[in-house]
Amino acid sequence: MGTTLAIRKRITVIETLEIEGGRPVETPLRIATAAVVMANPWAGRGFVEDLIPEIHAIAPLLGAQLTDELVGVLGGGDAIEAFGKAAVVGTDGELEHASALIHTLRFGNLFRDRVKGASYLPFTNRRAGAGTTLQIPLMHKDDSGIRSHYLTADLCIADAPGPGELVVAISGSTGGRPFARIGDRYRDMAEMGTQA
Repeated sequence: MGTTLAIRKRITVIETLEIEGGRPVETPLRIATAAVVMANPWAGRGFVEDLIPEIHAIAPLLGAQLTDELVGVLGGGDAIEAFGKAAVVGTDGELEHASALIHTLRFGNLFRDRVKGASYLPFTNRRAGAGTTLQIPLMHKDDSGIRSHYLTADLCIADAPGPGELVVAISGSTGGRPFARIGDRYRDMAEMGTQA
């Protein structure tokens, strides 16, 4: 049974935004992504009915390692204001395999707890070949209605995922969009007389 964390490589990307709209950003926005390229534990086994044994064995290890890396490069859990997660499975895998390791509390709660977040982690999951761009949506860690923190982190790995691999990633930012000025959903709700 494929229950080992077979990582081929790790990737960490840090982006620092210093000018936006032609204006200097007072406190540069940092967005980071921590990812792994790993063997798909279900690849080559045909249709696997029960994915739970591998989820329980792998997701907590993966969540802990990625969280340690991301929190470390962004300066600690308190520095992170927005977060998100994503996975892409190679062409020999199922979409369910991309979902399996990130859509469990054994993965996401490690990240959420470390940054003291309350919101759910926004996500993407898909099947694609090597070199695909993985787009990781971010939102405020405490309140999904704060639009200033709706951001996207992009990750492209030229040689991954291979057909029998998975790319699993988490992302975080140290703030929202510089000069955010579209308001939040609560203002819209008040103006429109609607509720959540």
